[in-house]
Amino acid sequence: MPLNVERVRMLAPGREILWRASVDSTMHEAARLSEAGCASGLVVGADEQTAGHGRYQRVWHSERDAGLYFSIVLRLAGVDKASFPVATFALGVAVAEAIQSTTGVACDLRWPNDVLVKDRKCCGILAQLYGSAVVAGIGVNVNQTAFPDEVAAIATSLRIESGREQSREDLLAALLDEIDRHCEILAAEGREAIFALFTRASSYVVGRRVTVELGGREVTGVTAGLTAEGYLRLRADDGREEIVIAGGVRPARS
Repeated sequence: MPLNVERVRMLAPGREILWRASVDSTMHEAARLSEAGCASGLVVGADEQTAGHGRYQRVWHSERDAGLYFSIVLRLAGVDKASFPVATFALGVAVAEAIQSTTGVACDLRWPNDVLVKDRKCCGILAQLYGSAVVAGIGVNVNQTAFPDEVAAIATSLRIESGREQSREDLLAALLDEIDRHCEILAAEGREAIFALFTRASSYVVGRRVTVELGGREVTGVTAGLTAEGYLRLRADDGREEIVIAGGVRPARS
């Protein structure tokens, strides 16, 4: 069933929400509106994406009427290219808290932008800077009951994890509230407050044995917190400290 956008508007009064039956990617339209000067907080969503993607242009499976696929424009004072990771962290914590409060499903956060349940991905976040605005695409697996073979081993949905169908409308309204709240924390308390929230919410930031892809090589070690910029520290098995700026992070096999 298509999302009842009027219910969401009732639950989130004053929010500009543009909802489509089908688009290639909500990020494309949100970026265009951002560059045209739209207000902060504008949401572009769809019941289906035909070309949804995450980091490194990886395909995001966007089954019609089963998940939440939306992008939000955020104009965050003090967030520039150098401090950009904090925006992704604020969004990740907001998503995890909204899912917990709405569905009762507890989430983990994998640096920098994956929301997991029992080490399987239920939400991806892709944030990009367009001028002074952050455009964040968020895809949440809500009511899927199965996934294509190529992602079945690594993906899950809130319906699978909770054992019941979930309200996409209630979850979207909660997500928007939590995103606003965490943006307010960032504005009032600074990025250190967001880094602290992310560290508490994530099992991957400190003391997790992981393997990381770094410049075409794999490095295994134990995570050792965040840098002042939000990058991940890794104490490699050979004793060196590596700073992970980008690259896939996954649990080590041994």
